[in-house]
Amino acid sequence: MDSIYNTLKNVASKFSLNGEFIGGEPYGSGHINDTYAVSIKQGDKTVRYIFQRINHEIFKNPVALVENIARVTRHIHNKLQQTNTTDIDRRTLTLIPTIDGDNLLTDNEGLYWRAYIFIENAKTYDIIESTDQAYKAAQAFGQFQCQLADLPSPRLIETIPQFHHTRSRYDALLRAADIDCYGRAASAHKEIAFAKDHESAVDTLLDLQASGDLPERITHNDTKLNNVMIDDDTGEGICVIDLDTVMPGLALYDFGDMVRTATNTGAEDEHDLSKISMDIDMFEALTLGYLSTAGSMLVPKEIEYLPFSGKLIALEIGLRFLTDYLQGDVYFKTHREGHNLDRCRTQFKLMQSIEEQEKVMQQIVATATDALINN
Repeated sequence: MDSIYNTLKNVASKFSLNGEFIGGEPYGSGHINDTYAVSIKQGDKTVRYIFQRINHEIFKNPVALVENIARVTRHIHNKLQQTNTTDIDRRTLTLIPTIDGDNLLTDNEGLYWRAYIFIENAKTYDIIESTDQAYKAAQAFGQFQCQLADLPSPRLIETIPQFHHTRSRYDALLRAADIDCYGRAASAHKEIAFAKDHESAVDTLLDLQASGDLPERITHNDTKLNNVMIDDDTGEGICVIDLDTVMPGLALYDFGDMVRTATNTGAEDEHDLSKISMDIDMFEALTLGYLSTAGSMLVPKEIEYLPFSGKLIALEIGLRFLTDYLQGDVYFKTHREGHNLDRCRTQFKLMQSIEEQEKVMQQIVATATDALINN
């Protein structure tokens, strides 16, 4: 504990915080970066900040990553100013500069740190509790996309290249199954066969993008509920956080990941697959919330493929879990034997449930779109 205290105190001394370091402790439920809530005495009050140590094993270019975040948050900040928003520091992340005026600190051990203003009187939720929460989160992510639709050039850096390139994910699975360096392919033969049976899906959005039917957007790429700050008093989704994977992509990747994470009736690693299905009411809430903010921005093909996007992202994440299982569990953290295979199975079961309900989903989107047009 003393080492954490001393480390945070040393890091705090390098940022422009205008006060005295009091203490800090681990904060949140993130699995990639190390996050701390740090308290600073400023005059007669104590102010909290978020410190994050960036995992440079995952994010190979922390300098470009933080520059992306600086550009994105500055753009949103300016937009909020133009609309005379009064609580801007609660509605977008605000980077704290170092005493040298940089947005990123490299410590004596070569580790990378950043600091944000702490958003008070709001919290994130790891488990979705209601359709209203789903609506508010989708609304926030849709607004986030719209706010960044006119971000000036240059193009943002891809912090994880080809992150949602499903063809590459599929080809990586086939290579892993063919090499089978851990002798696990036999235990996953049904899942490998399922992936091969659904190969036609992996190119669908990529082909539409290549033909010009789907425009490149600036997207979040990790649209879980716990990446939206929910206001304690109003229940509103006030701020989208965890911007490490904000980069060029397709709007449908973000919506699809919302569907994958918010509509699943079971845990991501559930053993009992009978507990896994897509909650159609949650899908409707996501659709209504997302279209209420992003609907005017989207082109017809983006709206048409909203139901498909959830199926695609469930397939993609399933491919990634299965590939990692075959490669010896080298990417995703596991807590038991076969953990990644269990995760893969839940994603493929969710995908099946989406397929079974796709016509109902299409009708929900059509109805919501008509309402949007008529209003």
